[in-house]
Amino acid sequence: MTEPQRKPFLYVVVCAAGIADDVGKLITAARERSWDVGVIATPHALPFLDIPAVEAQTGFQIRSGWRAPGDDRPLPPADAIVVAPATFNTVNKWAAGFADNLALAILCEAYGMDIPTAVLPYVNSALAAHPAYRPSLAELGGWEF
Repeated sequence: MTEPQRKPFLYVVVCAAGIADDVGKLITAARERSWDVGVIATPHALPFLDIPAVEAQTGFQIRSGWRAPGDDRPLPPADAIVVAPATFNTVNKWAAGFADNLALAILCEAYGMDIPTAVLPYVNSALAAHPAYRPSLAELGGWEF
C-alpha cells in the first residue's frame, strides 16, 4: 500500500503592515493550487491578523515564537516561502543577516537550505527613500534561492 503524496508546503511570513490582514487571499490562492500553508508572523504582525480565521483557514497555528526544546515541529518543512507584506525593518534586517525573531531566523535559514523565497515589499515612500533600503533590496535580489 502506498502512502498518499504530501502536498507542497508554503510558509507565508507576515510582517506588521496594514495589508497584513489580507493574508487570507494569499492562503486561498496557494490552497487553490494544491499547496498547504503555514503562517509565520513577526511579533509585531500579530495584532494585524485575525488569528482564529487564519488558523482555521490553514489548519495550523500561527507561529511567532520559537518552540521549546524537545517540542515537535509545529509545521512541515517548507518547500517555498513568501514574505508578504515585507516591511522596511524586515527587509533591512534580513539582508544584514539578523535573526532576532522567528520569522527572520526562518528567512535567514532558507538561503542555506535552498528554499525558494519570494518577497513582496510594502513600505511608504519616506521609508523607501532611506539610504539603507535600496541596497538591502539589491542584496536580497542578488541571492539565488
